[in-house]
Parts: sequence; structure tokens; C-alpha cells
Amino acid sequence: MAKQTKKSSSSSSGMWGLNKISFWVIVAATILYAVALILSACGVSSVAVSALQGIAAAIMIIIVSILAWRYVRPKPAVWKVLYIVCLLIVIAGIVVPLVIG
Repeated sequence: MAKQTKKSSSSSSGMWGLNKISFWVIVAATILYAVALILSACGVSSVAVSALQGIAAAIMIIIVSILAWRYVRPKPAVWKVLYIVCLLIVIAGIVVPLVIG
């Protein structure tokens, strides 16, 4: 019988792999978009600039969220909840300023 070996993952504990970095980029973006959401609610934004930032951010979010899910998928449920909450806040940070502005 052949001995089965476990594949080593590129994001082992203690290492800053692409998946872990992607997840923490989403957390950082959540903070930035929450601030942008507040500033937008106070009327401190331009519609054209917000639209361009929204498009650029959407592209970044799509790419990063796919990679971040690879990091979060094997984690406990609390990590998945944090991931979903962060994505929802980031999406709100993109959409709400466009609607308000």
C-alpha cells in the first residue's frame, strides 16, 4: 500500500502567504471604506471621483476576495463571518457614496 502524504500548503502558520495577505487587505479596505462612507454621508465627495474609485475598488475587491476566501475557507466559522461582514461593508462603501452623491 502506498503511504499517503499530506500536501503542504503555501500558507502555513506563521507565514505571510498570498491568501493571508489578501484577507488582511480586505480588513484594511473595510476600515478605509467605512471612513469613506462617513465622509460621503457628510457631503465630502465628488460623484465622478467616487465613480472611478468605485470601479477601481470593485476590481480590487473581486480579485482580493477570491484569494481571501482561499485563506478563510478552512478556518472556523468566526473567520467566515468576519470575511462576509467585511465584504458587505466594503460593498456598501462602494455603492452608498455613488447613490448619495
